[in-house]
Amino acid sequence: MSFSLNVNGASHDVDVEAETPLLWVLRDTIGLTGTKYGCGIAQCGACTVHVDGVAVKSCNVSAASVAGKTITTIEGLSPDGSHKVQKAWVENTVPQCGYCQSGQIMSAAALLATTPAPTDREIDAAMAGNICRCGTYPAIRKAIHDAAAMG
Repeated sequence: MSFSLNVNGASHDVDVEAETPLLWVLRDTIGLTGTKYGCGIAQCGACTVHVDGVAVKSCNVSAASVAGKTITTIEGLSPDGSHKVQKAWVENTVPQCGYCQSGQIMSAAALLATTPAPTDREIDAAMAGNICRCGTYPAIRKAIHDAAAMG
């Protein structure tokens, strides 16, 4: 099946089975490898992207279901790393192994887009779908607060 996806502001014509997970279309067909495969069952959050501004697990969303919607990956959040969440991540030295970070950043950016000054409880709820095996949760929370303070 052939259809068009709007990814990071560019139109991509793809020819894949309709039920192909968006994650694999992004990585294997379009070549955007910043979105990571973690579990394949939407439990770890490594594959988080934005669809029409909402954080979604791309391993559990069919490519055809997002045709005509705006998809943003970590590469499209800010190509030069200038998004306030990316800046806060660096300033707080959040990443350790780094594998989960693109999904963490995408979830945090979606939270701040709708909740500019989140409480700890709101941060914990928004980030609950993202697992960090290195356990950097306190640094993640601080980075989100710092990004929120950037306005």
